[in-house]
Amino acid sequence: MTQALVRPVRNALRRAAGHRDLRRRTPPVVRYDAALSVRPTIYYLSPDDDVPSGGIRMLYRHVDLLNATGRDAAVLHDRRGFRATWFGNDTRVLSARDVTLGPDDILVVPEFYGPGLGALPPDCRKVVFNQNAYSTFTQVPFEGTGPGAPYAGVNGIEALLTVSEDNAALLRYAFPDLAVHLARVVVDEQVFHPGTRAAGRRLGYMPRRRAAEQEQLLHILRSRGCLDGWELVAIDGLSEAQTAEALRGCAIFLSFSEREGFGLPPAEAMASGAYVVGFTGLAGRDYFDPRFCTPVAEADLLAFALAAEEALRRHEEDPETLAAAGRDAAKQILGQYHEEGLRADLTTFYGSLR
Repeated sequence: MTQALVRPVRNALRRAAGHRDLRRRTPPVVRYDAALSVRPTIYYLSPDDDVPSGGIRMLYRHVDLLNATGRDAAVLHDRRGFRATWFGNDTRVLSARDVTLGPDDILVVPEFYGPGLGALPPDCRKVVFNQNAYSTFTQVPFEGTGPGAPYAGVNGIEALLTVSEDNAALLRYAFPDLAVHLARVVVDEQVFHPGTRAAGRRLGYMPRRRAAEQEQLLHILRSRGCLDGWELVAIDGLSEAQTAEALRGCAIFLSFSEREGFGLPPAEAMASGAYVVGFTGLAGRDYFDPRFCTPVAEADLLAFALAAEEALRRHEEDPETLAAAGRDAAKQILGQYHEEGLRADLTTFYGSLR
């Protein structure tokens, strides 16, 4: 699709959205040349965001692993020179302005750009990397779209790729005509691992999810005297290494996950040895094993308060038993969500595309 044709499509998408702002959810202009004959490359399209985001971290990780296995791959940002800097990386990064796709290349598009998929060249090969099935229909209004939106009618989609069994089941049900594959999340053992010393009386949580419910829960626990002598640790805006260090210092972590693709914070907390209590965010059902943590029914505030109070009591009475459960959870997470497993997932997936 020429740039002259792409612009009207982009503008039409924005007009159709009315008050909805699609600027950030419409992908950058991507050029395509059907006559181009070069070594095939897998391009992962990414928003130009430099704030901590497990989704963008995953795009970079895929590209690193693909290059390490001998496939050409790159993260494709819009702006020249842009790179995520909140975690250490030397990932191959290019600008969409400097790249022309050929017929053998594959463009991997995050679900973030779902509303704007029609702005991409129709003939290029596409994989939608849906890292949160519960966000699939964000800014895709029911009125004005047809069955199978936002994927139906978009040429070139060869498969959907996702990050949890929970999300894969939802996508297969919603889009029965599309192949859905799983590429596991990685929790880096070099970064997230239990500490060598027992964690103190610190209660960790990440304040970006379900803020109103967090306030209610903390009010309830404080009212009952459960928080006496405990330090509340709000973990936000930290680098990957700083987050891991903060989690290692927490005996208990409160999970406020909500409609997740996977739900990295509680998984990272488990990997760091904290005892996790709280909401699974649905996708967390993949790994919230009640032998090592306490899952709480979605939106059940009373159950959450009771479970949190029980965990705090257990720490008071027998801190080593609670810490041992945290260490067992770490073994479970790090034994399943590792880089070698993802490498195998990617090798199988891209090997299946012809």
